[in-house]
Amino acid sequence: MHLYENQKLKIYNSLTGQKEDFKPILEGNVGMYVCGPTVYSNVHLGNCRTFISFDLVYRYLKHLGYKVRYVRNITDVGHMVDDADEGEDKIAKKARLEQIEPMEVVQRYTVDFHQILSMFNNLEPSIEPTATGHIIEQIQIINEIIENGFAYVVNGSVYFDVVKFNESHEYGKLSGRNLEEMIANTRDLDGQSDKRNAQDFALWKKAEPQHIMRWPSPWGDGFPGWHLECTAMSTKYLGKTFDIHGGGMDLKFPHHECEIAQSEASCGHTPVNYWMHANMLTLNGKKMAKSTGNNILPRELFTGDNTVLSKAFSPTVARFFILQAHYRSILDFSDEAISASEKGFYRLMEAMRSLKSLPTAAQTSTFNLAVWKQTCYDAMNDDFNSPILIATIFEAVKFINSVKDGKETISASDLADLTTTLQGFVFDVLGLQDEQESSSGNSVKLDGVMHMLIEMRDQARADKNWALSDQIRDKLLALGIQLKDSKDGTTFTIN
Repeated sequence: MHLYENQKLKIYNSLTGQKEDFKPILEGNVGMYVCGPTVYSNVHLGNCRTFISFDLVYRYLKHLGYKVRYVRNITDVGHMVDDADEGEDKIAKKARLEQIEPMEVVQRYTVDFHQILSMFNNLEPSIEPTATGHIIEQIQIINEIIENGFAYVVNGSVYFDVVKFNESHEYGKLSGRNLEEMIANTRDLDGQSDKRNAQDFALWKKAEPQHIMRWPSPWGDGFPGWHLECTAMSTKYLGKTFDIHGGGMDLKFPHHECEIAQSEASCGHTPVNYWMHANMLTLNGKKMAKSTGNNILPRELFTGDNTVLSKAFSPTVARFFILQAHYRSILDFSDEAISASEKGFYRLMEAMRSLKSLPTAAQTSTFNLAVWKQTCYDAMNDDFNSPILIATIFEAVKFINSVKDGKETISASDLADLTTTLQGFVFDVLGLQDEQESSSGNSVKLDGVMHMLIEMRDQARADKNWALSDQIRDKLLALGIQLKDSKDGTTFTIN
């Protein structure tokens, strides 16, 4: 028997605005698609919050026993600057500025994206398709939309006719926008635009002579629109209608709204049963964005090389901080907030290590394990409520510490069950890592590197090169490694 058979999961559906019982299309199987990054720059912490949130969803569905096909795309073409239909492709612009091939840009930032998510201990998706790898599928969908009368060709470009679509369908149902109001609040198009209506969006764009990224199509050389790729890749790998589609709150309109319209216009099916949107991460009370400079890159967080934080914080502490808020709530990142999370994380890991040495001579336990265990599941079953799960886990931490102090008791069988349950939720579902445990294999190498650095610093001091000596000390401190000088020599501690 699988866990999902007796655990009733509810998911907040952005389309209906309420929590709904989760019933997959095919029993025991889940198809999930999440919009991945546009790989033209380093992924910032706000982006990472979205991917960590859906990693939690993926992990819990697997924990419940579902067989999950998780598809997360790489946008490597077609995403215009400012999310517009006109202007320059984000990747092409970066390539022009750096005077390199667009696919060099794609490669560099795709590798960075994978490295960062690996540091956060995210599981890899089942399939990670690219937009450029699915040009044929996108052209096929455009042809279907044109044949069904919901798109028009002009000057080598193809546009989706939102007004025509809205006559028989509901454009705006995901974001709650009314097309008539959108039209009323839009200035008339100037004579230079190929669009019939301002709300229409590009399915295929004609490539100008200087445009490097281009493919042949029935309408001439060009490249696909940004919204189209997700429709093509999600339906190819998950079917015309699938279970879950996720992404950041900022993608609800126009990106996801356009995805719904494209699917309904091409095959007549609503594409997704449950739409999920993760909320944003703010930095010191303001929106985190690359354009404003109010952002912090994950590597800057891990090394302490930034002007925002007092010291470096590890990837697993950052993950713990992110999961202490519900994925649908705005989370403000600050030095004070993540420092508090770090203290809680260390308490949790200490309790996890204590499980191995708890006394189990008692015949009975002073802790209702069955009730506590179901409370953990109730939290996650309530739209993946990780902060309530973490609060419930800390009830067990308090109990573990009381058993250590001899104030409470636990039986051997209950300890085995508690250990299994805690490991399941802390390491498998939340995806946290015990830094001491995982780093033990590297401790010999670290000792060797540290002794080498201490010798280099000793030599710098002997040479009266105080600048280099201080630089070694300060850079190690920024990484959370403190040097301590004494008459017996220099030692180090890892904070």
